Amino acid sequence: MKKVDFENGTITHNILQTAFPMLVAQVLNLLYSIVDRIYIGRIPGAGTEALGAVGLCFPMILLVTGFTNMFGMGGAPLFSMALGERNREKAQQIQNTALRLLVLCAALIILVGEILGGPILLLFGATRAELPMALSYLQIYLAGTLFIMVSTGMNAYINAQGFSVIGMLSVTIGAVANLILDPVFIFGLGLGVRGAAAATVLAQLLSFVFVMSFLLGKKNELPIRPGTSLPYAGEIASLGLAPFIMQVTNSLVQIACNSVLMEYGGALFVSVMTIVSSVRSILDAPVMAITDGASPAISYNYGAGRPENVRKAIRVMMLLALPYTILIWGLVMLFPFFFVRIFSDAPEVLEDASRALHLYFFAFVFQSFQYSGQTVFKALNKKGKAIFFSLFRKVILVVPLTLLLPRLAGLGTDGVFMAEPVSNVVGGLACFFTMLATVLPELSHMGPESTDSKESGKPASE
Repeated sequence: MKKVDFENGTITHNILQTAFPMLVAQVLNLLYSIVDRIYIGRIPGAGTEALGAVGLCFPMILLVTGFTNMFGMGGAPLFSMALGERNREKAQQIQNTALRLLVLCAALIILVGEILGGPILLLFGATRAELPMALSYLQIYLAGTLFIMVSTGMNAYINAQGFSVIGMLSVTIGAVANLILDPVFIFGLGLGVRGAAAATVLAQLLSFVFVMSFLLGKKNELPIRPGTSLPYAGEIASLGLAPFIMQVTNSLVQIACNSVLMEYGGALFVSVMTIVSSVRSILDAPVMAITDGASPAISYNYGAGRPENVRKAIRVMMLLALPYTILIWGLVMLFPFFFVRIFSDAPEVLEDASRALHLYFFAFVFQSFQYSGQTVFKALNKKGKAIFFSLFRKVILVVPLTLLLPRLAGLGTDGVFMAEPVSNVVGGLACFFTMLATVLPELSHMGPESTDSKESGKPASE
């Protein structure tokens, strides 16, 4: 399987080679949850209620993703820098440690989730009437936590080695399986939301088997070694704290949104929020693939002492991300009903969800600035800034605005959806311009490219 050669080739080519399979992988990865919601929303006589119940599980699912990102995205930049430094032993130790941390964390989450699932859902805003359906989905979903965390978390290391097609295939296998199994379990076997969760777990098991077969196989140039030691665990966790906080704060936002929407609009608006969040997940995937695809190139060239290539990677990332977010903003503004109908045709949902989409996506363009700034901070191991801007946008801006706008401004449910665009503008610009003001001077002080870099034949063009 051909791998991306970060040592040679142009920056643009390396980023696109990495980003395209990652885009396909991210879109397919979304099918795990998105397909569930599409089918769930069409359960006869209970679709809207079922969507709301699954929406109540989102905060816990986001926490699982957060821990996955902590050890996956947290260690991958360190892994790439070690490869850039030609320190293969260090890179292998980082990869092995990450796998062990993912397994340990998954076991803990399964234990806590299965024992305390009910109280956790009540804390997240579930009512006694909604609890049985939501809990039945969550408990089955959590049973597959090990498969989810290892297959997704270790994909970051497969991509960082340049095997982005392998990473894409691992997700494709699970996504296709989920697409086939969902209607069989939900409708054919009549299991409803429990069937959706069961189909997801089985699909993730297939992805897990594929990922582990590659990591333990001969094609992997840095094979997994058995053991219990955890070297670099502190560095992985500290750098991974930023993507972890992003997901934890997303979870806090979801809890706040569900609580306020339940108060001002009832269960219907929790279903509306589920649809809005689902559309956001779909439309975020390409811009996240672009920024994630740039991350290995940024980390590798930084570790190899090539500041000009780091600058080029940042420029290419923005030149790809900004036009995409502008295009998506226009499509959502013009065709909101199209996106809502992906998940529900219910007349009581269409109008409210379309208005919510207009409000929520009003400043979507600024997402490109937020993701680009955060990616550079993570790729260069600037964990303090990465963590701060994760907290700034969600905890300092979104959560207070979600709680205050409906009450103080009298906006009701509209205020919940308006919190997002305000935070996109303020948080996105603050993150991006801080990155420019701090990273570019550091790159200038790195001086000329190293002799090794020049001798490697690395092209200077984008």
